[in-house]
Amino acid sequence: MTSLAGSPGHGGRRTHVAYGRGAFIACLAIATIAVAACGAASTPVPSDLAIGQAYGGGFVAYILQPGDPGCAAGEAHGLIAAIDDQNGGFGIRWALPHYWNTAVTGTGTALGTGSANTDRVIAQNGAGIDYAAGLARAHAGSGFTDWYLPSRDELDTPYLNRSAIGGFASAAYWSSSEAGTNTARYQDLGNGVQGDSFGKHSTDLVRAVRRF
Repeated sequence: MTSLAGSPGHGGRRTHVAYGRGAFIACLAIATIAVAACGAASTPVPSDLAIGQAYGGGFVAYILQPGDPGCAAGEAHGLIAAIDDQNGGFGIRWALPHYWNTAVTGTGTALGTGSANTDRVIAQNGAGIDYAAGLARAHAGSGFTDWYLPSRDELDTPYLNRSAIGGFASAAYWSSSEAGTNTARYQDLGNGVQGDSFGKHSTDLVRAVRRF
């Protein structure tokens, strides 16, 4: 099991610390406490959600901590990872060929930026499911239509809690964060390594997320 403590990568590569099974129970307790720390839910969102729990069309991948963007008193928020990889577990390019060398501009890397990033990429590439952001947005798990391609830091949350969530390949997954004119950011969910050198023509895996 990996650590739940703290927020995913802010300004540098995150150190991932492995724990034994005994710490797994403690981590779930921390995750539950974190909901109360962020504020008791005033909506139908359960106040006792735990990392890895089935909820909202997928599995709870992260519960916002005080100081995280979107963490507000009186509310419970976090990220849900889709149950499976999209595209049947096959890799898909980040952008359509016409835009492999064209900047999207304005994408962010932080928690809370993935949905807006996805909108920006789709605005450039148009409707369709033959590129990563379009594929993630089209996911309709449990009837929800607000799925998106996670930002760099949002993509780190399934890695941190992959033992509780399960189902991830030891391979590179796309984020919605652009790195350069012809590159985008990714993360290997097997070893946690993040990178920014993959061309937009590269074919990486996609796991959609949504917020609660």
